[in-house]
Amino acid sequence: MYGFTTTLTGLSFDEAIVKTTAALKAEGFGILSDIDVQHAMKEKLGKDMPPYRILGACNPPLAHQAVTAVPDIGLLLPCNVIVREEAPGRFLVGFLDPQIMVSLVGKPEVREVADAAEQRLRRACVSLGGSAPRAT
Repeated sequence: MYGFTTTLTGLSFDEAIVKTTAALKAEGFGILSDIDVQHAMKEKLGKDMPPYRILGACNPPLAHQAVTAVPDIGLLLPCNVIVREEAPGRFLVGFLDPQIMVSLVGKPEVREVADAAEQRLRRACVSLGGSAPRAT
């Protein structure tokens, strides 16, 4: 298991992005990066695929705490969130579980950051109002 997801229906892909971004913002996360995988695959490989975006979410106080404790933890930041179309009108929103950092780094100082980030991300997931969060 490396994350948790919810599913949104009854809205457009762009609306799913806006709703996800707002849920993250409500929990203190900003978006540092926004990778349009669908566009990149079309541009670089000429391949069509359903809408798929990777949002690099960052909570500055938590990120600062993590980088202060373990300077190289930037390799594991920001917290990635995906929004992808599973079927027409059905969008999966997936959140990387911050506990992955703990398992890779193994330092107690990181556990506190991961716990706080996980709580915030799970609340954002639940607030989206989609189906109940499930582990992936």
